Amino acid sequence: MSGKALMRVEDALTQILQRAKPLETEMVALAQAYGRTLGADLVSKRTQPPAPVSAMDGYALRVEDLAVPDSRLHCVGVSVAGKRFDGALKPMEAVRIFTGAVVPEGANAVIMQEDASVDGEYIFSSKALAKGRNIRAAGLDFKEGEVLLRAGHRLGAAELALAAAMNHAQLPVTRRPRVAILATGDELVAPGQTPGPDQIVASNSFAIAAHVLRAGGEPVDLGIAGDNFAALELGITSARAQKADVLITLGGASVGDHDLVKSALSRQGMELHFWRIAMRPGKPLIHGSLGDMQILGLPGNPVSSIVCGHLFLMPLIRRLSGDPDAGHDITESAILASDLAANDERQDYVRAKIIRGSDGSLNVETFAMQDSSMLKVFAEAECLLVRAPFEPAMKAGSPCRIIRLERPL
Repeated sequence: MSGKALMRVEDALTQILQRAKPLETEMVALAQAYGRTLGADLVSKRTQPPAPVSAMDGYALRVEDLAVPDSRLHCVGVSVAGKRFDGALKPMEAVRIFTGAVVPEGANAVIMQEDASVDGEYIFSSKALAKGRNIRAAGLDFKEGEVLLRAGHRLGAAELALAAAMNHAQLPVTRRPRVAILATGDELVAPGQTPGPDQIVASNSFAIAAHVLRAGGEPVDLGIAGDNFAALELGITSARAQKADVLITLGGASVGDHDLVKSALSRQGMELHFWRIAMRPGKPLIHGSLGDMQILGLPGNPVSSIVCGHLFLMPLIRRLSGDPDAGHDITESAILASDLAANDERQDYVRAKIIRGSDGSLNVETFAMQDSSMLKVFAEAECLLVRAPFEPAMKAGSPCRIIRLERPL
């Protein structure tokens, strides 16, 4: 595309996701599957519960026997979870039963222990009981052969418990995308080193690695490449050698004489899909592909880099992981807490804090300083207020859209 054209944010994300196909499926142990995405439908191998079981501690009986005047039921045994009563219930008999135990053949209800009176080997009760009361029917939860989890479902705690109950020791999941991260710039040194008078400490790669982990990918740190073609091409070659699915470059994507990343990628054979987006912060974003490896060249300013990672990198990783909802609208409604001036031609992502109104409403207060180099402000921000291109001035109390910034659980 023309170097002068600025792509809309929505169009940029659509293009990125259209070129991303889910990776291959692999089998992993159930204990290692948290946060992974199912690569195939999961079918239950068993029925749950496999037989009618008691939902209460009490007595299994026949409700028709309770209807007999002055009935006294003979307690003939016990059924506990893991060891059922071996036999069938006869008229005027009951079995002591505990939660989760199999209901004896012939019983059609369970009376709670607090509703029954005990006299030696006999029980009696005046409480009316309906058939099926306090019994969990066989297959109440699920049945063998049912598809209970679909491909593309991301596995959380409840899903892992369900898969285990279905008797799956291993799960088919989409392979984690490998995301190589290459920071660039002669001005950068690693944390812990002593910066020179014209240097700063590299920080972007740590935020981007956190994005990768949060989205379900595997970050690969390629370190820092200086502002020369040899160093940049060595980093690109390293990403390919490590079979990265995505290469993220940080910095060097603008238009200055020392911004060499796009040229270095092109010299290595990158097909450029687009460059520069109508957004603030984050305009100089590169998207391309180098064989099967997706390329995202993020800006060097820390806030720009993190915002672009949130908007583009995380959906890309989720799409590669097989998530069918990757790229869905992540904004939500809120109320502006203070006036804002009219916006220009770029979609703006304004750092803001969330304030709960006395009525429980979600209000947002923007920070006065919005410079894209200011990490302190970004760390204090709880959301991004999204402003459309050419949006007119807004008054306090106006409805707005926000994106919550993810924090550790």
